[in-house]
Amino acid sequence: MCAFGIKPDISHRGIQTRRQSEKITAECLKTADTAVTADMTTQLTDSPSTVFFDLETTGLGSSCDIVQLAAVSGSHTLNLFMVPRCRIDPGASRVTGFKVRRQRLFLHRRPVLTNSLKEALVSFITFLGMFGRPILVGHNIRRFDCLVLARVLDEFGLKAVFQARVAGFLDSLPLARQLLKDSGLQSFKQENLVKTVLGVSYAAHNALADVQALQELYWALRPTAGHIQQHTFSLDSLNTATVKPVRLPGQSNLCENFQKAVKVTVNGTGQVIRLLDKTKGV
Repeated sequence: MCAFGIKPDISHRGIQTRRQSEKITAECLKTADTAVTADMTTQLTDSPSTVFFDLETTGLGSSCDIVQLAAVSGSHTLNLFMVPRCRIDPGASRVTGFKVRRQRLFLHRRPVLTNSLKEALVSFITFLGMFGRPILVGHNIRRFDCLVLARVLDEFGLKAVFQARVAGFLDSLPLARQLLKDSGLQSFKQENLVKTVLGVSYAAHNALADVQALQELYWALRPTAGHIQQHTFSLDSLNTATVKPVRLPGQSNLCENFQKAVKVTVNGTGQVIRLLDKTKGV
């Protein structure tokens, strides 16, 4: 069952979506930019916002699929799960706790509500739109997460609209190596950095916990504008293989057939309380 069919989680542990009977096109994604609060608008006027993101996947191979996508900016979070289209590697399952049984996704033996991959990507794009054109920060993303993300965006014909929503990417791994080069650290894995710099441990390899910890780590490292510029890159700068988007018989473009958009609702404090997919009802 996809998260577009459930009551939204109004805590900032995640965002869930539900179906409505009205049918609109994906072009309405543009309207989500207006659903921001005054404090967010102020934040965007001087410099790009920062959004931290992470993926959990079925493995480390070039054809792996996404199982969890999470993002955070301040107190605003996005946390989506997907039933993967390929088998989860046993090693990855042991690390992340994800398993699939009878087409249902389980995390540490508990079932989780899921989106389709396409729905998750559109929700991610809309979430990013709340922050203007943010910089996306992740740990070791240049060598892995961005390659996976670029491939699936290409597959669904969403790469152009995604790139229009972001100012670039920043990999916190080389950034941390530069800022902590004289610290004597032997391991720059995120969980080790968090324990060393922040003095805390956390549930690593859960994408939501990873991005929340990374956000705290990043601000503790206090990178300068020069550091940020030095380590910022784009998807186009990656040496990625072109993946032909999947087209089913009779399928044309996203706007004609996907016909989904997400309306962002915020409360008086700026907390996201609903990410509403307005499509034909069940």
